[in-house]
Amino acid sequence: MAGDDRAKWGVLTIICMAIFIMVIDTTIMNVSISALVVDLDTSVPEIQAVIAIYALVMASFMLIGGKLQDVMGRKKVFLVGLALYGVGTFTASISQDIITLLVGWSILEGLGAALMLPATTTFITATYEGAERAFAFGMWGGVGAAGMAFGPIIGGYLTAFYSWRWAFRLELVVVIVVLLFSYLLTEAKPTAAWRDLDIAGTLLSFGGLGSIVLGILIVRVPELWGAIPLIIGAGVLLLLVFYLRQRHRQERGEMPLTDVGLFKNRIFTAGNAVSIVLSITIAGFLFIIPIFLQSVTDIDAFSTGLTLLPMSIAVFVFSVMAARLSALAAPRTLIFLGFVVAILGSVMLRGIFSAAMAPGEIVLGSMIFGIGLGIVFSQVTNLTLSSASKEQESDASGILNTSKQMGTSLGTAIIGVVLLFSIISGLVTGIAGSTFGQGASEEQIADELMKWAEKMKRGETPPDIPEDRVSEADAIVDAAVSGAMRSSFDAISVILVLGLIAGLFIPSSAGREGKET
Repeated sequence: MAGDDRAKWGVLTIICMAIFIMVIDTTIMNVSISALVVDLDTSVPEIQAVIAIYALVMASFMLIGGKLQDVMGRKKVFLVGLALYGVGTFTASISQDIITLLVGWSILEGLGAALMLPATTTFITATYEGAERAFAFGMWGGVGAAGMAFGPIIGGYLTAFYSWRWAFRLELVVVIVVLLFSYLLTEAKPTAAWRDLDIAGTLLSFGGLGSIVLGILIVRVPELWGAIPLIIGAGVLLLLVFYLRQRHRQERGEMPLTDVGLFKNRIFTAGNAVSIVLSITIAGFLFIIPIFLQSVTDIDAFSTGLTLLPMSIAVFVFSVMAARLSALAAPRTLIFLGFVVAILGSVMLRGIFSAAMAPGEIVLGSMIFGIGLGIVFSQVTNLTLSSASKEQESDASGILNTSKQMGTSLGTAIIGVVLLFSIISGLVTGIAGSTFGQGASEEQIADELMKWAEKMKRGETPPDIPEDRVSEADAIVDAAVSGAMRSSFDAISVILVLGLIAGLFIPSSAGREGKET
């Protein structure tokens, strides 16, 4: 029995290791943006795009990654994904330009993760039952949340004292360890053939999700604003066609890429909405905070990670601890409580950012923010997947993980765009009320001030700003950046409120009465 228990909990250990390296990919690099820009001779917007594309590739191929389990078996799919991920992380570690990083990190690792991630949840549902399953999903969510949160300190340490490349090299070591212990994983008998796969549906899904994220990303390019409604509209249309195609295939008795009938399940649909909100908020938070801390307060990547550590611990601890609270309170109640706490943390954070602030000033607010997110993380995965029938497990896993990754991609794009445009708006407003503007347009001076803002941590000043006006420029930039951070956290708070509302659609009895059909 002891040996069986070790093998059984060994499955969870392997899964958690795989989840951890997949999730930390994004957050490790968030604190290394400045180093990536210098080493690869690129720019912050290009790195932002690479981060968003990584999550987008995962989201776009997650559905077929889940469906391939029915064709190949979950263990084979997991191992193929693990191999792709290993090749990708090695390629990323030797990158000398942004294109190689894009191929290795965003594409190869993204594809590998799209195959691995759905299998991790079906391994859990196949291995554990009842309270053990709830604990396993609590750990799954907790490790995933911790990966997003602990990534900054790992990446910060490696970037500050060694190189960002070591982050990818250490991931490769974990890939090898997971491969060595993969014999503990159990295989599932294939239930479908290759000819049953819906390739057209995969392309529709990729095109729809990709168009929406692309439309948001190019908001930062004014010359392309006219195309944005068309691009996002095309994405929505493609997703609608995808939905109708899947429903049509089901009606004809053909195997759909995913069972869209799951969306008739109230718990499942609300749970996915909550998951999207969680991913948007934490991805947005972990994108803008490192940029602010390193660009404005002049701390290095490791110090940035240390500053975020209390939030990291809060997310992990409450993700694991709160999983046991479902015996005392309904999951909907805990999700509501978690969102309220996270909103409180976001509101606390919105007003503290300035050039003169100490990095430690964000600790209390970010801890409260992390506690709230941890409570929600602890409930939503088990609740959402447990609402699906056993026959729908792989489809439910694929949809949920697609939702999570789409949220991550959207979070980086949306909150990053809010920050950028709020800074520009603040600069123009500040210029309008200043002594600047003589002999130059507001746009020209705003451009100079943006350059000045980007160079703050190096103590450089654009030559077009007279020395006797540097203090005034400093004040304008400080006000613009502070206002932009307030706007960003206002956006995060609004998104959290939407998640709270989505959580209210979960029946109060959910999680206690079993599955809802």
